[in-house]
Amino acid sequence: MTTSAQHRIALITGANKGIGFATAGELARAGHTVLIGARDPERGTAAAAALTARGLDARFVRLDVTDPATAAAAAGLIDAEYGRLDTLVNNAGVARDWQRAPEELPVEAVRETYETNVFGVVTVTNAMLPLLRRSPAGLIGNVSSRLGSFSFLGDPQNPMWEHAALLAYNSSKAALNAVTLVYARALRDSGIKVSVLEPGYCATDLNEHSGPASAEEGGRRIARQLGEAAAGASGSFFHPEGGTYPW
Repeated sequence: MTTSAQHRIALITGANKGIGFATAGELARAGHTVLIGARDPERGTAAAAALTARGLDARFVRLDVTDPATAAAAAGLIDAEYGRLDTLVNNAGVARDWQRAPEELPVEAVRETYETNVFGVVTVTNAMLPLLRRSPAGLIGNVSSRLGSFSFLGDPQNPMWEHAALLAYNSSKAALNAVTLVYARALRDSGIKVSVLEPGYCATDLNEHSGPASAEEGGRRIARQLGEAAAGASGSFFHPEGGTYPW
C-alpha cells in the first residue's frame, strides 16, 4: 500500500486546533481530502477555511465524539459525498487531571476523560467502519501516549516518570491501547489496519502548553506514522522518533 501516491479521504477528530489541525494540514499537503471533525461549527469551519485558503482540500464535518448522533450524521454525510473513508484518525482527547494527585480527582472527571478518550473512539470507529470497509486499504490511527504504556507506568527510571500519576489520562490511554489491539485483531481479515500513533510531548491546550515540541511537529510525526502504519503490521504502537514502543 502506498498512501502517499493515492488520493485518500481522511477524517480527523478534534481537528480544529493543535495536533489534529497540524495533522490535517500535513495530510492535505500530501494531496488528500481532509475532513475536519470538530464539535464547534464556528471553530471547525474556520479551521477548514484556513486550509482551503492555502489551496488545500479540506472540509468541516461536525462531530462530537461523545455524541453518537453526530457520529452517525457525520458517517451519513461522508457516505453521501465520498462513498468511502480511507483513513480515520481518532485524535480528540482530553486531560482533566493535569498536575492533580489521584486522590484529589473526582470520579466524575475520570468518567469525563473516558467518555472522550475511550468511548468516543469506539463510537466514532463503529460509525465509520462501514465506510472504511469500502476503502481499498482502510486505516485507523488512534492517537495515544507513552503515558498509557504499562512499561512506562512501571518504570521509575523513565524521564517522564513525573507524569506517571495522572490517574484519568494515563489509564484512559492504556485502555485506548487495548481497544486498538482488539480492533486490530477483529479487523485483521478485512484489510483495515489499526494502530496507535504517538505525537510525543507537544505544547497543546491539553497540557497547558508545557511540552517541548510544537503541535506542528506533532502533526508531522502523526502523518509520518500513518504512512508507517499503512506499510507495516496492524496493531503497532508507534514511537514519535521512529520505531515502536513496548505495550
